[in-house]
Amino acid sequence: MSTGKARCLLQMSFTSFMRASNSTKSASMTTYLQVLELMSKRTPLLLLTGYTRDVSFLEMVVNILQELKIINPSLVYVCDPVLGDNGAMYVPEDLLPVYRDKVVPVADIITPNQFEAELLTGKKISTEKDAIEAIDMLLAMGPHTVVITSSELLSPLGDQYLVALGSQTTVGLDGTKKKQQIRMDIPKVDAVFVGTGDLFAAMLLAWTHHHPNDLKTACEKTVSVMQHVIKRTISYAQDLRGGSGRRDVHTVPSFHVSPDMAGPGIRPSPAQLELRLVQSKVDIEEPSIVMEATVL
Repeated sequence: MSTGKARCLLQMSFTSFMRASNSTKSASMTTYLQVLELMSKRTPLLLLTGYTRDVSFLEMVVNILQELKIINPSLVYVCDPVLGDNGAMYVPEDLLPVYRDKVVPVADIITPNQFEAELLTGKKISTEKDAIEAIDMLLAMGPHTVVITSSELLSPLGDQYLVALGSQTTVGLDGTKKKQQIRMDIPKVDAVFVGTGDLFAAMLLAWTHHHPNDLKTACEKTVSVMQHVIKRTISYAQDLRGGSGRRDVHTVPSFHVSPDMAGPGIRPSPAQLELRLVQSKVDIEEPSIVMEATVL
């Protein structure tokens, strides 16, 4: 097995361990020790965490990260600090101080939405200037890269676009620091998907790994992947007809096909909008750039 495949399996195994512990009320010490044993056999490269409702799980992540950094000081940790959206938290409030005081300071890259950035910094975001200041506050906490994945800010292109903002600090060989700030204006989609936040964080992790000193390119590839996957998902859902059997036999989804499938003038259900990830393999690996970032 190649080193790349071994590391890939390592990441998959680690994710399975973390999900297993996250599904319980509290993260078990047994799982903690299993993860450390697994990681001691391979050199971990990347770590990604997302949704959880458990304080002890977050604390375990911090402990595991410290151990992994001993094995590989260059390991990159991406944290999606899932707290809420649209002005409301959908996780217990006691997770906020743990994210703010323990997790964010040890993360390399974080991907909050506007509401989460406001919670973590205590700063209200009403303008692009506010957003950049909030990002600077988050960078000062520890990460070298912060991307506000979505916001309520008005795009220069109009209200049919969503604004994402990001900033990255890099250190040159001579020790000098350089900051790159970008904005992306992303077309809004009138549909509800499950897993787009996870996909964004995973793609940003992958593309910043390939372009560690170029946030603009990493974000352009990340958002372009998102656009390709979403477009393919919507197209598939719209092609489904009620009981007509008009489906590609090679891409039958895992959900049950009901008599009232999506069609012209009918809004697809969340089940019908299951992200077409496998079918988007080529776009995920080599995305054509359909979204460009503006350097601020």
